[in-house]
Amino acid sequence: MNAIDRQSPCAHRRQRTVHRLALVSGVWLAVVLHPAPVGAQPAGRASQAETSAAQLPTSSAAEISAAFTPGEALPLVLDTIRGARDTLFVAAYSFTSKPVATALRDAQRRGVKVFVVIDAAEATKGYSAAQFLANEQVPVRTNARYALQHNKFIVADGTTVQTGSFNYTSSAASRNAENVLVVRNDPTLGAQYAREWRRLWDEGVVMPPAY
Repeated sequence: MNAIDRQSPCAHRRQRTVHRLALVSGVWLAVVLHPAPVGAQPAGRASQAETSAAQLPTSSAAEISAAFTPGEALPLVLDTIRGARDTLFVAAYSFTSKPVATALRDAQRRGVKVFVVIDAAEATKGYSAAQFLANEQVPVRTNARYALQHNKFIVADGTTVQTGSFNYTSSAASRNAENVLVVRNDPTLGAQYAREWRRLWDEGVVMPPAY
């Protein structure tokens, strides 16, 4: 059993295959996640995923911010990264933004545990920021399970979620019509996004540093 599952309060009550995470620069990924139950649904009833989504509560203390491009979308993404104190779980598709990559690198340098999963095809492009982050000892995995790993979201400290159409690219910031939504102080939403992020991470392959 690895460090992530030893820290989960439900780890001893669930039976599932445990994927071992790579140890990078002496830091283990630590997040409390619970696998979704598996089973057939009775006829005529909504699936558990649909029911969970419909009934997902929002904390009364949650703070919601939105931004668009052209405008303040990139600053809102950067604020999310710079405000993290413990963990940053990133799911990216196209990733060429130097400000975002630099902010993630800087977050790791100040002690935040940063982990990135990116679409495998996008990660191999010469202008992807994924290799830059891997070279900076930020743990990166590539996911080739789907036609596109098209998610672009960040979970910060388990309680803040940044999502929306915004790819982490210069084009998204300056040329496209995009949106960014950030929900802060909502651990229920954070846990849901973190579970999905963990699934994508477990499917991924470690991207090693180029030097």
